[in-house]
This record gives sequence, structure tokens and C-alpha cells, in this order.
Amino acid sequence: MKVNVLIIGAGVVGSSIARELSRFDLTVAVCDKASDVCEGTSKANSGIVHAGFDAIPGTRKAHFNVLGSRRMESLSHELDFPYKRNGSIVLSFSEEDHGKLEELLKRGEKNGVEGLKILTGDAIREMEPAISDDVVEALFAPTGGIVCPFGLTIAMAENACVNGVKFYLNTEVMSIAKDGNGFEVTTSGETFHADVVVNAAGVYADKFHNMLCEDKIKITARKGEYCLYDKKVGNLVSSTIFQLPGEYGKGVLVTPTVHGNLLLGPTAVDSEDKEAVNTTEAGLESLQKTASHSVKTIPYRSVITSFAGMRAHPENDDFLVGETCVRGFFEAAGIESPGLSAAPAIGEYLASEVAGYLKAPKKENFKSNRKGIPNIALASNEEKQRLISGNPLYANVICRCELVTEGEIVDAIKRPLGATTLDGVKRRTRAGMGRCQSGFCSPKTVEILARELGVPMTEITKHGKGSEFLSEHKSN
Repeated sequence: MKVNVLIIGAGVVGSSIARELSRFDLTVAVCDKASDVCEGTSKANSGIVHAGFDAIPGTRKAHFNVLGSRRMESLSHELDFPYKRNGSIVLSFSEEDHGKLEELLKRGEKNGVEGLKILTGDAIREMEPAISDDVVEALFAPTGGIVCPFGLTIAMAENACVNGVKFYLNTEVMSIAKDGNGFEVTTSGETFHADVVVNAAGVYADKFHNMLCEDKIKITARKGEYCLYDKKVGNLVSSTIFQLPGEYGKGVLVTPTVHGNLLLGPTAVDSEDKEAVNTTEAGLESLQKTASHSVKTIPYRSVITSFAGMRAHPENDDFLVGETCVRGFFEAAGIESPGLSAAPAIGEYLASEVAGYLKAPKKENFKSNRKGIPNIALASNEEKQRLISGNPLYANVICRCELVTEGEIVDAIKRPLGATTLDGVKRRTRAGMGRCQSGFCSPKTVEILARELGVPMTEITKHGKGSEFLSEHKSN
């Protein structure tokens, strides 16, 4: 298949690049080995929109972090995903660490972060009463925020799809070779002939870089484990609470989520296995112990689930963004934290570079806005009545914990790049993300998926082939 641009990876960065490229008169394809967008690093992170004070001035991390953070609020209105500017706080527990806070303040100011200031421990406790009595002072960043990582990624991918980008899921890229002025990309399905390849493959970006480039790179998979708490304790803090950064990143944070839960994490452990997203007793105990230094009375008994994700840590500790070793080969590699925050800016930059390389004109009919799935749990009484009168399925509650209806689940399946798996429905509607963690709603959701997709229930999976819920037993 001939395309102008092939993007490898349908995470938050790949989807952002796809959305921005869909502004141009180009044929664009996105390949991902998973069954849905947002199945890798993007599905398991803190959901923090970092203000930009941590990255070293002059680095790509610093540049794209600040630009992406500034872009996030307007993007949330364009694409209708949850975002909140709740502010970030970095805690110091010793007067001897004042210099480290000052360094973060100066870094942030050089990076262009607005409103940074150092406050006393008492001033911070007035803002956040749950903050530990051991806190001496803290850096406050009012521009820090929180976002739904699934909502952001899916919204950008859907908008790209509406604007003509083709997504090839369950399609693993096997090899890339230079082919004249372009590339031949062999996958588990199609063979693509592309003028440009964009490598946005997360923890596997080094694999594809090293297929074409003499200057080899290494991406280390850095596991981060998290604990998610019930909404009844979601107001323990209103800001995102950090400790002073250490060797392995920004450390364990305590934060509300945009959906009203409380989140602790992540740990930071390097792994040779890039698929090892299991949680561990030691990891979860470690992050809860560390978080207890930041916040008093962590509600340990209110955990509803734990999970882990992999971050793509590069050897040089900075993003690799742009055209690299071969003409027409563009990369967004080593995109670890603050990659989620930086994704909109990385997408804009790479789309501009690729369009310039291909001399592609902008479309006149680009659709910049997207409307998300109706949310019965947050709707007014008038809005509920309007939805139900138009479609009675919005009156049939499937997920009681999160108050998700059959109408919302059907919408999630039927919309562009619709859900085909239980996890796909969960990320789009929150059905199964509540207190019971899909214990009650999953059978009915599986039934709805089978009905709407027109397939047997035995073909419905949690997250793709190999995770089927039901098997057909034939007796002799």
C-alpha cells in the first residue's frame, strides 16, 4: 500500500502527530500492534500536565513540555476531553534543601513557566491541610494540571480519523528498509510503501531507529507502579503533590484525578522485559510508604486497584524529536515524562516538519472540533431527559459504580475508531473503572459488544487476541 506518511505507534504522541498531519493534504496511516489506540505507555501514567519547571533549560524536554502545557486547555475545548488546571506543589522536608527548590524555580523561570513561587510549610498547609507537618517549604506552580490520558489520546486519534487518517490496529511493524526516495515497511498485515516514516513507538522506538541508523540508541523500559483510590477519598488533596526529584525522576506523587479519584505513584524500576507491567507487593508497599511522607493519613483501605506502566527512558535523558539519520525518517523517541504534557507540541512540530519535507498544502476542510461521548453521570436533569427521549438506551444503567449507561457504551462502539474490547469501552466510558472494577458490569458489556459488532461473545476480548472471556465447549 502506498502512503505519504506511516506513523509507528498509536499512543498519545503518535495520535497527536496523526491529528496534526491530518490538517495537510496527505495520505497518512498509523500502525500499532495493539487492538486499540492508547494501549502502551499512554494508558498507564499519572495523567499530569507538568508545568515545566523540572526539565533542564535548553533541552527538548523543557521546550516541548512548556509548549504542550500551554496548549492543553484550548485543546481540551476543541476535542472535548477532561482537563483541569489544579496546580502542582513540590515539597521540601529540610531547610538544607532550600537551594534545590531555588534551582527548580530558576529552571522553571528560564523555561518560561509562569507564576512560580516558594512558600513556607505553613502557607502550603493552609492550601492543602493534608500536607505533612514535616514539610518545611515548597515550590508552587499554578499552571500545573491534570488530564485524562485515555481521553486525550482517543480524542486526538478520533479527530485524526475523521480527517482522513487510517489506523491499522493489530498490525505489528516487522521491518523498515530504505526504498529509493521512501521506505518499505513490512508489517504483520499490509506492506506499506511510504514517503516518510515517523517513529513514535514508545519503549520500542530504539528497535525501529536501529533498523535504519548507524548511531544506535537504547531505550530502557522503566516500570512505574500506581495505586488508585476510591472517589470517597478523592478530595484528600486538590493539587498534585510532588517531592523533590531524585535520580529516577519526579518521584512518588499524590494527586487527584480528573474523574475524582486519588492516585499514588509511580515507582521507578528499570526492566529488561518491556512487557512486564505486573504490579509487585514490594513496589506498592514502597510507593505507599514514600507517599506517606508527603501527606498525612493516606487512606490505605480505600485502594480500588493497582496498575503499572512502562516509560521509555533514553540514555541521554532527553527527547529525540525530528528528522534523524535518514532523509524522510522522523522520530519521537525516548518520550518519557513529561511526554504526556509535551505530546500536543511534539505533534505540531513534527507535522510541520513532515509537511514541509513533502511540500504538502493545508486542507481547506479540516475539522478541528470533536464532541465526546455524553456523560450521564455529570449531565444535568434536563440533559438526561433530552438524551433519554432521543435514545432510551441512555436510561439503562450498565455500570452502577460510575453510572454508565447502555447508550454511552453503544456510542463508544459506534463512533470513529470505536471500541472493540472491554478495555476499549472502559477507557472511553469508564464502565468498569469504579469501586467493583467491572465485577458487575463486564458480562453485560461483553454482551453489548458482541451484539453491536455482530460477532459471537466468544470473540470478545479484554484487550485483544489471547484475552478472550469465553470459550466454546462442544461435548461429544
